Amino acid sequence: MQPDAHKRALIAGSIGNFIEWYEFAVYGFLATVIAKNFFQLEGEAGLTSLILTYASFAIAFFFRPLGAVVFGRIGDRIGRKPTLIIVLVLMTLATAAIGIVPVYASIGIAAPLIITLLRILQGLFAGGEYGGAVSLMTEFAPRGKRGLYGAWQSFTVALGLLAGAGIVALLSALLTPEALHDWGWRIPFFLALPMGAVALWLRVSMEETPSFVQQQDKPTVAQADIAATLRAIVMGIGRVMVWSAAGYTYLVIMPTYLQSALHTGFNQALLIAVISNVGFALTIIPSGILSDRIGRRTVMIIATALLLILALPLLKLLQAESIALAVKAVVVLIAGGLVGMLAGPGPAMLSEMFPTRMRAIFSGCAGLIITGLIKQTGNLDIPAYYVMATAVVSIFALMTLRKDDHLRSLEE
Repeated sequence: MQPDAHKRALIAGSIGNFIEWYEFAVYGFLATVIAKNFFQLEGEAGLTSLILTYASFAIAFFFRPLGAVVFGRIGDRIGRKPTLIIVLVLMTLATAAIGIVPVYASIGIAAPLIITLLRILQGLFAGGEYGGAVSLMTEFAPRGKRGLYGAWQSFTVALGLLAGAGIVALLSALLTPEALHDWGWRIPFFLALPMGAVALWLRVSMEETPSFVQQQDKPTVAQADIAATLRAIVMGIGRVMVWSAAGYTYLVIMPTYLQSALHTGFNQALLIAVISNVGFALTIIPSGILSDRIGRRTVMIIATALLLILALPLLKLLQAESIALAVKAVVVLIAGGLVGMLAGPGPAMLSEMFPTRMRAIFSGCAGLIITGLIKQTGNLDIPAYYVMATAVVSIFALMTLRKDDHLRSLEE
């Protein structure tokens, strides 16, 4: 293996994830524009169009586990490299295609149906992207650095979200509201094409992972190993539950919550979303490194316990009208930072739970959907209760982790 193969694996593995979450952020922050252009059905209120937009937004997550299984099995058969090239190309094309779909006023009901179909395809490809990239990066990692290598995958989530927010903010500053609604919203989706071209160049030049090459000479996994893997999947769901729930709550759903429940302005909600993702980005790499030294178990249990304790107080501070914007910025910075403490060691923890032949199947199945929860219940404290409930489950699941997992080889 060439000396710089590890570095190329980090870059090639993470750039697809960056594109996925960039698009994720763009779609979320442009939800009101997309609602008006595609989901403003005849005779329906504006709120209905927004709900339909978020339904189309959320539907991709229902297909991510399927994509993780399908492309995970492909990756376990033909290799990480060719699978990641396939999902990258397909995901890039699906994202760019959103930018060319005619609006509802032009083609009627076909417009929202096409958008929803493209979101489904993105969900399938994104499921394969995450699992395969986590496998790629952790299998290339030298012993003692899997936490650091896996953390880069999570770090690109933050970069993608921040890039999406930045592009939307730039467009809203440069364009009039009419121009943004008319054609400006298409630009961020077209930007996926040059991003994808760079990512493709990087992935074509990378090597296959050492773990996959070694396991090709080994016998097929026995039924007992498959049963053990299924048990690990159930335990893994518990371990990632709070990571996923808190991540979507504080990093993705928060702008919608601030606007719909607390009546915060668009620009202020966007600013708070950026700050929460900055907090998220700041703690990912340090927590990944720390987990290489003291273990995934310790770092993730500490973060989960803090989320359990602080979720409701932090939300109450956001709800208080008398609290200054600077204080609310600190609140979301802390919340994002706690999610980063889970996202840093999380990918390495998942990779250490599964043998090489099974590893890519589960890694992308962590998504938990909470879009629309506030609208359905009317309880402004629901996000905190949701995070707290998942934290309780995850604490017990994380306590079953071995303390020395970070020291073992992936093949042990």
